[in-house]
Amino acid sequence: MAVEEEGLRVFQSVKIKIGEAKNLPTYPGPNKMRDCYCTVNLDQEEVFRTKVVEKSLCPFYGEDFYCEIPRSFRHLSFYIFDRDVFRRDSIIGKVAIQKEDLQRYHNRDTWFQLQHVDADSEVQGKVHLELRLSEVITDSGAICHKLATRILECQGLPIVNGQCDPYATVTLAGPCRSEAKKTKVKKKTNNPQFDEVFYFEVTRPCSYSRKSHFDFEDEGVDKLEIRVDLWNASNLKFGDEFLGELRVPLKVLRQSSPHEAWYFLQPRDNGSKSLKPGDLGSLRLNVVYTEDHVFSSDYYSPLRDLLLRSADVEPVSASAAHILGEVCREKQEAAIPLVRLFLHYGRVVPFISAIASAEVRRTQDPNTIFRGNSLTSKCIDETMKLAGMQYLHVTLKPAIEEICQSHKPCEIDPVRLKDGESLESNMENLRQFVDRVFSVITKSGVSCPTVMCDIFFSLREAAAKRFQDDLDVRYTAVSSFIFLRFFAPAILSPNLFQLTPHHTDPQTSRTLTLVSKTIQTLGSLSKSKSASFKESYMAAFYEFFNEQKYADAVKNFLDLISSSGRRDPKSVQQPILLKEGFMIKRAQGRKRFGMKNFKKRWFRLTNHEFTYQKSKGDPPLCSIPIENILAVEPLEEESFKMKNMFQVVQPERALYIQANNCVEAKAWIDILTKVSQCNQKRLAVYHPSAYLNGHWLCCRASSDTAPGCSPCTGGLPANIQLDIDGDRETERIYSLFSSYMSKLEKMQEACGSRSVYDGPEQEEYSTFIIDDPQETYKTLKQVIAGVGALEQEHAQYKRDKFRRTKYGSQEHPIGDKSFQSYIRQQSETPAHSM
Repeated sequence: MAVEEEGLRVFQSVKIKIGEAKNLPTYPGPNKMRDCYCTVNLDQEEVFRTKVVEKSLCPFYGEDFYCEIPRSFRHLSFYIFDRDVFRRDSIIGKVAIQKEDLQRYHNRDTWFQLQHVDADSEVQGKVHLELRLSEVITDSGAICHKLATRILECQGLPIVNGQCDPYATVTLAGPCRSEAKKTKVKKKTNNPQFDEVFYFEVTRPCSYSRKSHFDFEDEGVDKLEIRVDLWNASNLKFGDEFLGELRVPLKVLRQSSPHEAWYFLQPRDNGSKSLKPGDLGSLRLNVVYTEDHVFSSDYYSPLRDLLLRSADVEPVSASAAHILGEVCREKQEAAIPLVRLFLHYGRVVPFISAIASAEVRRTQDPNTIFRGNSLTSKCIDETMKLAGMQYLHVTLKPAIEEICQSHKPCEIDPVRLKDGESLESNMENLRQFVDRVFSVITKSGVSCPTVMCDIFFSLREAAAKRFQDDLDVRYTAVSSFIFLRFFAPAILSPNLFQLTPHHTDPQTSRTLTLVSKTIQTLGSLSKSKSASFKESYMAAFYEFFNEQKYADAVKNFLDLISSSGRRDPKSVQQPILLKEGFMIKRAQGRKRFGMKNFKKRWFRLTNHEFTYQKSKGDPPLCSIPIENILAVEPLEEESFKMKNMFQVVQPERALYIQANNCVEAKAWIDILTKVSQCNQKRLAVYHPSAYLNGHWLCCRASSDTAPGCSPCTGGLPANIQLDIDGDRETERIYSLFSSYMSKLEKMQEACGSRSVYDGPEQEEYSTFIIDDPQETYKTLKQVIAGVGALEQEHAQYKRDKFRRTKYGSQEHPIGDKSFQSYIRQQSETPAHSM
């Protein structure tokens, strides 16, 4: 979901590694230990929660979280909570990183001091305010100034304990006075529309001569300020909760009267309380925040076409895509956007075939084939991750869940055996798990995605052609990917592949490590299996699997997934679980006198149906076939005064659902839209609000079957697995080329030097693979021209935006530090480098 700006789409995403906390304060009880978890929040909205680490003051989480951010935000915050079974969990401390500071910590492990949390520092939202100073003639004929303060509306206030009933107090404050007034309370909304005006008498001069402009100097107006405090009206005995404040000195009226602007709410006293640092411990984080500014498609045509032709360039090392891999510091940097772009345009198989063939031709020893971190390896890894995720889930998830739930001891290292454990019994447990996992993998060939099979076919052919004397190379070329880089890592760290929600406990993690090692060796078909283990206990355990049937099963599986033209409809027919989790739904009111209340339900989406049940594993209470989904759209908050709601429109009615947060809501809307995108009866229009009390709230139509009043969201790709935006990926590739421009120029020099002298490469150029200097030079020239053209477009867009943006507008409220730093950058940056 992109934020639309004029002629531009802005995508925000964040990838977070939550490492560990250390030196948390001790619990005041006799135990002193704590049961802690960490949450990730956009401002104050929780979007992710780690598992609970019990009985520790230095908990290790080791959890990864990625999300597309669907809205604007001011802080990315992390809270450490202490779980309390009997009362509400207590907050130990927080880390809040301002949006404009995220780049400072980009992709590097950083220890952050935990800060105290109090209501006065927990602030989000903005206020629309208007101030007007006017002359008033009193009954006696004297003239005084009156200040009209108009509170129009607020947006994005926090929801406190599940509710937000906001009101505002407006205070005219000065050295010798303080006069306060209060708005009405607005129930159940965090976007209240107040539109209330309050009048304050500002001056009462003894004598007055009319002037065209007010002169405040003698009247002390400069010392006065308007303070607006936002509060949440609470039913609790502790009193109302403070939501934030803003202070506006009346001297702003010197520049313009009336003064009208949006303001960001600030902490009380601007959050300047002096807090003793370092007494709450610290948290290790690695944060990668990305913002992609994407133009319309035609801007990217020259660079995109150049990239997509890469598979047909001879030699492939002279192609634009291969050049990107040469100049990037890490091959993975280049592989991620390249694979996504090629997948989107259906060109990934010819491109990977071309670079794989070139790599095989350069390989001297069949035993090292595809073993390095080359562009080929990274591109195939990325393709398997994107195209094969559902295949991985269908194949491994039941077996992994069984291992996690059984808690059978499987330690086979005699040194690590616990008291009372039997080595023979543990070996048998582990053997059963390995057999189960090996069996599900080797029987899953028919489910392997076609795009993976086509790539494996080209690897097999290239390897067999290059090393004709080695009969096993056709297998090892494929097994080095499917076993070594696909199944084995997923078994080892199932949480990274969404096979488990969190890290597994230490015992289960050890079991999965042993299973992964064995599966990896079984799949590698190495000649001396036992010798391939450094540990003697693993070599002894492997004797169980020395039978020929295991090698045969691996070869049959590899033959199946690397055969040309394999198209098996069965792989699409089985139900694939796409997403599941708890959400809140509104009863659909099928019974005439039934209550239409809200209930928590377990929702489950497969490629066949969308269902919900009371709890996970229960029989479905309702099942909606995918073909019956006519639209999936957000629901306006005003319908039920509830955030993060969406609707699944069916022929008879709409199902109204509330997700836990904005990230979850977006994820459900996206996946439901994708899976139903090709339905023939999809609606073109829908109702953005609910049907309540005999009419639609949006268009006031009285019939519940009245056609919609707003156009449906369109244009999402039909492919469930590959929701890829080609323009966004081209923009990312442009950004990479732009950041490595000096290397592109050095590569150009290398082409010139080689084509002129054709002698030994100069040392500074030897890092580049250049098979044909002339062809490579030609491509480099086109790449640099394409990047330069896009650079100019971005610079022009920034200049235009800078000219038309008003500080104090709804998009850039006063107090928006990111906009202030943007203004600073624009004033400091010369036009050619913007």
